[in-house]
Amino acid sequence: MSAFAELLAPIQSSPFLPELVDELSNLLALERQRRGKFYEEMTPEMKVEFIEGEVVLHSPARNAHLDVTYNIATLVGSYVRAKQLGEVKIEKCLCVFPRNDYEPDVVFFGKDKAAAFRQDTMKFPIPDLIVEVISECTEARDRGVKFQDYAAHGVQEYWIVDAEQRVLEQHVLVAGCYDLKMKSSSGTLISVAVPGFRTPLEAVFDSKANTSALRDLLE
Repeated sequence: MSAFAELLAPIQSSPFLPELVDELSNLLALERQRRGKFYEEMTPEMKVEFIEGEVVLHSPARNAHLDVTYNIATLVGSYVRAKQLGEVKIEKCLCVFPRNDYEPDVVFFGKDKAAAFRQDTMKFPIPDLIVEVISECTEARDRGVKFQDYAAHGVQEYWIVDAEQRVLEQHVLVAGCYDLKMKSSSGTLISVAVPGFRTPLEAVFDSKANTSALRDLLE
């Protein structure tokens, strides 16, 4: 039985099916109106997401968060550019999913998706790799609605990074669900979504190790 069928089974047998369908239709119509307003009011200066009908504004990040984000973007971005594998974007890249809009910390798009980008693009497709550096205010969403939505819509690889604890989790899509391939602060990270990319995990958290790993990647 498919995931959709499992969700629909208890509703289909309910005597309130017509009322439930009408209520869901009304809720979805209202959510679409809110999303349209979100698109009208968002600006390039804002870091903002639209999740389950609500606008989520983000506060400035801590230094550790910024350093880890920069380290990952530098490693993956430089490698992808050198190998001409697609494009890497950071922080304010609005990724449009069927219901929600997210601005992950780092994203990678393969060649086919990246080929459609223009200078004025503000709405981007679903990435092939997403990196979220968690904080106290974002962790529940990063491990909850985002984790489910990313898997359900084909994000091939998802990294959840704890900058404070210096731990990276690598989740890889297998049969529509994420499989935890790695959770560590040491060892070698080998990407599935970015062909040929590998780096010591220390390079994610340490600037000197980052510089050394970047040199090795580009050589």
